[in-house]
This record gives sequence, structure tokens and C-alpha cells, in this order.
Amino acid sequence: MTILGLHHITLGCSDAQQTIDFYTGILGLRFVKKTVNFDDPGTYHLYFGNDAGSPGSAVTFFEWPGAPQGHPGIGGTHHFSLSVQTLDAIGW
Repeated sequence: MTILGLHHITLGCSDAQQTIDFYTGILGLRFVKKTVNFDDPGTYHLYFGNDAGSPGSAVTFFEWPGAPQGHPGIGGTHHFSLSVQTLDAIGW
């Protein structure tokens, strides 16, 4: 098997609206859709991506209200990064 790239990353959040506001309003990603977590239908599954829906641009979140804030450690995501065309595109 040869890995060709990253398709998407899924993370957890505690507030769906705050997550939507940040990823669309601040980072400028497109809000693709909201579904449910098929393993836990009481949980939202939020999808974000670039305007073209390019592979590797998808970031998804499961909303778990009231979940405690995570701590760095084994099994956790330390960070992920996104590409921009120019340094000026970052805006801050």
C-alpha cells in the first residue's frame, strides 16, 4: 500500500456554532454540511472544506457539548496545519 495523502481529519468540539463561526468566519473555509455521527446519532457531524472540495481540504468535527477540554498526550492531536497561497492570506 502507498499512502497518497491525507483525505480529512476529524476532531471533537464542544460548541458547534462557535466551531462554525471560527472555521468559516476566521479561516474562510466553506461549511459543507451538517449531519449526525452515524455511531452516535445524537451528535452533530460538521464538515468544512475549501471552495473546490479538494482532497485533503476536509476538516470535520463531532460536537460533544460539555466534554472536558483535552490534554496533550498519547492518542491526541497536537495540531494540524492548512496551506495558504501567500503569507498575506493569513491576515494576522
